[in-house]
Amino acid sequence: MTLHFLTLTDAAQRLKSKGVSSVELTRACLDRIGAAENRLKAFVVVTDDQALEAARRADAEIAAGRVRGPLHGIPVAVKDLCDIAGLPTTSSSLVRADYMAKTDSAVAERLKAAGAVIVGKTHTHEFAYGVVTPTTRNPWNPETIPGGSSGGSGAAVAAGEAFMGIGTDTGGSIRIPASVCGTVGLKPTYGRVSRAGTTSLSWSLDHIGPLTRSVRDAAVSLGVLAGYDPRDPGSADMPVPDYLDGIDGGVQGMRLGVPRNFFFDHVDPEVERLVREAIAELERQGAVLREVELPLAEHYMAVEFGLCMPEASAYHQLMLRDRGDKYNEDVRTALEVGEMISATDYIKALRVRQRIKEGWRDMFADLDALVAPTLPAVAAAVGQTSFTWPDGTEERLIDAYVRHSSPANITGLPSISVPCGFSAAGLPVGMQIMGRPFAEPTILRIAEAYERATEWHERHPAL
Repeated sequence: MTLHFLTLTDAAQRLKSKGVSSVELTRACLDRIGAAENRLKAFVVVTDDQALEAARRADAEIAAGRVRGPLHGIPVAVKDLCDIAGLPTTSSSLVRADYMAKTDSAVAERLKAAGAVIVGKTHTHEFAYGVVTPTTRNPWNPETIPGGSSGGSGAAVAAGEAFMGIGTDTGGSIRIPASVCGTVGLKPTYGRVSRAGTTSLSWSLDHIGPLTRSVRDAAVSLGVLAGYDPRDPGSADMPVPDYLDGIDGGVQGMRLGVPRNFFFDHVDPEVERLVREAIAELERQGAVLREVELPLAEHYMAVEFGLCMPEASAYHQLMLRDRGDKYNEDVRTALEVGEMISATDYIKALRVRQRIKEGWRDMFADLDALVAPTLPAVAAAVGQTSFTWPDGTEERLIDAYVRHSSPANITGLPSISVPCGFSAAGLPVGMQIMGRPFAEPTILRIAEAYERATEWHERHPAL
């Protein structure tokens, strides 16, 4: 296998055994970026010289026996919402085209402390407010979207331009690109990873997590990223476990909920078939399936947008007035509409959200995890604005993608998307596994059991 398509875990093992150097891994990624970027356009900025210098430092430290951990010397990419001192944080917007970060975000601090090599910053849907990432294309088919808002990171990891990419997730923005780009995407529990120094979309829904090429890669990445940070008011003051501990334990006897409502109400038949086959594989391995009714499902989308839109508008209020002409039309319109949502409606959304969280808590009393399609459809074509379901119902693209993602944002529960097959057109499909608060070890264990029994994660786009 070419170096740029190694998993992060395999690359780290080769570094440890001196089978490869960080400089070699970094050059492989930079060469891949040079070959692919004219079609993908995943990166806002590529840090060639800085990355190679960091790789040389990593090689010297590793040679001296000062190994900092599994990300030491590994080339990674960071979504362009996270500040990195000396680099622009544009949020893929003309509004911030001239903004240069003076300090590191918490995510960048942790990556640098772990010895990771940052090869660049990846595109987002403008200010993370969308599911398309229009600048970037999907490496499996450049006529389709990479998802959003972390589309740049999803495309970069899938294409071999980095071994891990940082994403943020407010309404699915890690799991959506993971599903349509064929990578693993892990949205941790709310508060598990600090958002300090990262541009916000919606403070009560925002999460940060990794996009990787394997489940184990996601586990080791989260181990580096997770931890309490007093600079983030939502940060959870809890110890960080070893996410690899028990990951090979399998699913024998584990109770997996399969929704009878909501997730399979409007879904492409091909996606449903592949996800149900993936769930059947977990059952063959000894998991116990239980049909469940998702509580208050008719309110999920109203609560998601009822919280996200006014919170985003509050964050952007001054910039919208000072530089409103520089926003893309879709984002500017959403921000303007968000200002029209009343305080009473916002408070109602908060109250219903609490009821939803209580309902999911009760549902999980008899479950270890919930399994469902990550998305109701594969990657949309560039320019596509809606899906039409088998019963003739038409649904906006953003609503369809966010519909499947929003429950984990509203509840703050951990969720991981893993590849579970390909459509007849050769586009990836993802299965989503959700767990109890801070039960990342459980959903990683389930995801690893499925990944170990299948080969979907071993496929790579030819570009």
